[in-house]
Amino acid sequence: MRTSDAPPPSFSYSQGIVAQGLLFIAGQIPKHPATGEVSESFADQARQVLDNLSSVARAAGTSLEHAVRVNVYLDDIATVYELEEIYRTYFTPPFPVRTTVQVVLRGFLIEIDAIVAFDGESA
Repeated sequence: MRTSDAPPPSFSYSQGIVAQGLLFIAGQIPKHPATGEVSESFADQARQVLDNLSSVARAAGTSLEHAVRVNVYLDDIATVYELEEIYRTYFTPPFPVRTTVQVVLRGFLIEIDAIVAFDGESA
């Protein structure tokens, strides 16, 4: 599936794939879908990534409210505390399971992928 409300893939992959009642969303980066711009601010980048994830979920007919798994990739693991405040405005209890790791990212500070259900039930 594909939506213009999230940045287009740079390589050969889909924004999201539906399989067995779950939506698997590819890693979203903090590019604004219309302008391609990336803010220098970590908080702005985190919000843009989460907005992009939300757009892919919405285009597939679900929402982040039904996320069951989230993987967060941070350029600097110390930003996890700043992310946590923003994250709680996109996800509510019961929070999806999450893994957060520090990795080398090129040109941005955060990337997130997710697995989202359609009915809110775990797989």
